[in-house]
Amino acid sequence: QVHLVESGGGLVQPGGSLRLSCAASGIAFSIKTLGWYRQAPGKERELVATITSGGITNYADSVKGRFTISRDNAKNTVDLQMNSLKPEDTAVYYCNADVVTIGGSRYASWGQGTQVTVSS
Repeated sequence: QVHLVESGGGLVQPGGSLRLSCAASGIAFSIKTLGWYRQAPGKERELVATITSGGITNYADSVKGRFTISRDNAKNTVDLQMNSLKPEDTAVYYCNADVVTIGGSRYASWGQGTQVTVSS
């Protein structure tokens, strides 16, 4: 089972920046796509950004040009650099990994979440 641990959340003023990090550990054949999702109070969880093992990225329209996702395949880490933060970015941010096991099965692993609050 792959275990994901996020870090880097906190309180920031509008226009500020935060960097989230996620480290994956455990036994896995490979980790395909890594991503960040978020869930605001009263709303469904939504995709923020994903990155494939080959480095192809995908962003939600609401964060394009402000957020940057990156990964280190050797370390099994994924980061999310968030700039020009807005109050509507306030949410719990979750790391997600698309895992393929040695046996060939595939499943999604989630981190415990880290709170990001954008407020003056």
